[in-house]
Amino acid sequence: MPQLGALKERTPRTALDLANWTTRRWGLATAAQRGLPDFLVIGTKRGGTTSLFNYLLMHPGVLGLFPQVRGRKSTDYFFKNLHLGEAWYRSHFHTDGHRARVADRLGYAPVSGEASPYYMWDRRVAERVASVVPQVKAIALVRDPVERAWSHYQERIQNGVEPLSFVDALASEHRRTAAAEARMRQEPTFHSDAFDWYPYRERGVYLPQLLNWTRSFPREQLLVIRSEDMYADVQSVFDTACDFLGLPRIDLPTKKTFNASARAPMPDSVRAELSEFYRQPNAELESYLGRPLIWS
Repeated sequence: MPQLGALKERTPRTALDLANWTTRRWGLATAAQRGLPDFLVIGTKRGGTTSLFNYLLMHPGVLGLFPQVRGRKSTDYFFKNLHLGEAWYRSHFHTDGHRARVADRLGYAPVSGEASPYYMWDRRVAERVASVVPQVKAIALVRDPVERAWSHYQERIQNGVEPLSFVDALASEHRRTAAAEARMRQEPTFHSDAFDWYPYRERGVYLPQLLNWTRSFPREQLLVIRSEDMYADVQSVFDTACDFLGLPRIDLPTKKTFNASARAPMPDSVRAELSEFYRQPNAELESYLGRPLIWS
């Protein structure tokens, strides 16, 4: 993957655009021969979605998005690209013939999927997924929401889209996202970057997001993983995910973290305020999951 990244950096933008256009045209032309995903990693934001998806791609029985050499994680179909249609979505997955050849080589059927932390957050997505691929399995990661909020904020700072202090950003959260959320309810195809970027506090209230998925899917099609368990024992959580997806267990070749970034320390006063805010939501989530979360 690092070599692929270096190659992309050396390749002219026009050449990359032409390659992307060509492969997408081919994918669309053969869309009727392509299936839909078997699984989705749906979030949470800054909870290890990228890492888990990359671990899964290390399994010989897991197929990434077509063309796999591009290393894409998500199509963004169910919230940003819905207007492009199901054939466009299918164009991102491998052909039935390719899957059959992989199955012959492995001795079991491979699975394919994508990952987007926005799928868990946007409440419109679960119902849309169910209407297209009702048998899909979803994997959700939940991380200590205090740490998640701070990591999310730090990422927005690094991306150059957050001019406010953390305290001011938390205080301004509703103002920044309420209008976009209201418009999303009225316009099915509307997408707002602000609704993705700035809900540092609310995005850590996980139970309503999980219940939104189980309103559209049977509970057994949703696996909930505590991010801290993955950080502490990658192989064990990977094994759990393999069991959930019906894949044989393998030993991971690497357990490095993906998409991690250095962070400044969180102000103590903000940590205390957020810890109190999440006390009740965390207790309700523990009751729903039937296991302790051991968060701040």
